[in-house]
Formats: sequence, structure tokens, C-alpha cells
Amino acid sequence: MIETNINQILETYARTLPRFPDGRIDYSSSDSAPILSCIVTLRGKVLILKRSDQVSHYQGLWDVVIGYLDDFTPLPEKALEELYEETGIAKENVSEIMVAEPYESSDAELQKTWFVHPVLVELEEEPEITLDWEHTEFCWIDPEEVANYETFSELPEVLGRVLHKRTCRCGKPA
Repeated sequence: MIETNINQILETYARTLPRFPDGRIDYSSSDSAPILSCIVTLRGKVLILKRSDQVSHYQGLWDVVIGYLDDFTPLPEKALEELYEETGIAKENVSEIMVAEPYESSDAELQKTWFVHPVLVELEEEPEITLDWEHTEFCWIDPEEVANYETFSELPEVLGRVLHKRTCRCGKPA
């Protein structure tokens, strides 16, 4: 089960890495990290966000809602937290959450390996978007249009895994 594997991974990191004052795991000195990649869809469109110059990686590139898995929050709940934090979209707007199989991705330039946990979040209606400091712009695109944007290199991979393969566990948010 995906959730069990995440907890095992987090236990290992929690034993070896420092923590922030609030208890979250600090991955800044680590050569690997588990992350959430949250793909938000509405009527076939995908929400993409342009990363600000204030984020530590991939500044100015288009991506989806991303967050470190730095505590023991279950994936669907973590996806809702990150979604609200980065876009202002509340769980009341969410009709379905699907958790896809995780995969590993290495970034040679950063010398970091990401353990990506994709989550698909489908919305019922178009919400008002309120961006936090991590992003400067957003837009809704057809998945095929992703090639028209300067993106984080893994974005087409994530979209393909979640939108086309649909190898997911599904559920309505609690």
C-alpha cells in the first residue's frame, strides 16, 4: 500500500535528517526527498502554476502544486493542504482525489533524487485562485498544451502517469 510505504520512507528520513521547529523534516541537506505532485483538473483542463523567484528550485518554470512530504499526513490530506496553501482552493471544491503510483526521478543538476507521489484532484466548479508567494501566475490548459510552456522537466511525465494511465486509488475527500 502506498501510504504504508510513505510512512516507512518518512521514518527513515525522520531518523537521519534535522527538523524544523514545527517538527517537519528538513530536506535541504539531503540528496533525496519524497514530494507530492498534485495535478488539479476541471472539465478536462489542468491547472498549471508559474514558480516564483522565491522558491528554492525551478524558478520561473510552470508546474503543478508541489510539496515536500515532510510530516506523516496521509497523501489525500496533504494534497488538500498544499492545494489550499498554494492556490486558495478549499476541499469543498474537490469532487474526487486519486493517488497514483509513486516513482523516482533524478535531477543531475541539483544532484537530488525526488520520490514523486502524484495525486489527481478533480474539481466540481471553477474556483477563485489566490496564489501564495510560491507562484506568480496560473492558467488552465489542455494536457496536450503542456509542451507550449517552459516546465519542470517531469511535468509531462506526471501528467501522463496520472491522466492517461489512471492507475489510482480513488475517493471523495473527507
